[in-house]
Amino acid sequence: FLLPTCNGGIVSWLQKYYCKIRSGQCTLIGYLPKEEQIGHCSLSGRKCCRKKK
Repeated sequence: FLLPTCNGGIVSWLQKYYCKIRSGQCTLIGYLPKEEQIGHCSLSGRKCCRKKK
């Protein structure tokens, strides 16, 4: 069980790692705050988000 740190370092690292293992596919909640939506999420898990530039 992890708690967010004051600077969000642990949360940020987990989000980056999670995005990497997903290969840009949908998360359970759509997409992460540092990502932009490029399509609609579907049950097949097609790519629907990418990192913001």
